[in-house]
Amino acid sequence: MNPVHPRQRGIALPVMLIMLAVLLVSSIYLLKASMSTTLMSANLAYDASLSKAADLGLLTGFQWLKDTAAANKGQLDNSFADAAYVATLDTTQSVANPGFWVGSKVIDDRANSGNRIEYVIHRMCALSGAYDKAANTCMQTAPNTAIVNNTVALGDSLASDSTSLAGAPQVHYIVTARIFGVRGGNVVNQLVVMIGA
Repeated sequence: MNPVHPRQRGIALPVMLIMLAVLLVSSIYLLKASMSTTLMSANLAYDASLSKAADLGLLTGFQWLKDTAAANKGQLDNSFADAAYVATLDTTQSVANPGFWVGSKVIDDRANSGNRIEYVIHRMCALSGAYDKAANTCMQTAPNTAIVNNTVALGDSLASDSTSLAGAPQVHYIVTARIFGVRGGNVVNQLVVMIGA
């Protein structure tokens, strides 16, 4: 006599197929999530490297300002095209406007070839020429009070209604550098330099 086997329904196979499909979808999602994290990290690293490369423009502009102020501070009263120096700042222009970059200079990025660094130096004054409190308004800062020992706090303005200074005011210069990366990244960095008037 043959033993009677119950009829098999095959429910295990569909359940396993559904579980495999769920595992496949979740593994695709995890792969996609890890890829986007990797891409985001790579983009942040690229942006940081561009920012460091743009600092070459800031350093070049700062070095020119430092050397010129030490040799002959009077040269800072007028624009100097060869050094990308503009003796005025139009406050209606921003770094996004092409007019802000008039008089700029382009230098090569030696570390990451293919990047183009552009920089410009602005004296934060309304007019070119010598600093004159009555005729030429400039962004200024009081000298450090710890050295000159007066009542004006560090960083106070020299507006017409402000306290008189014991020392010479410091005129602000702003060095702006931007870089256009080979992969389409753009970075703008700025540096403020204060030099006694």
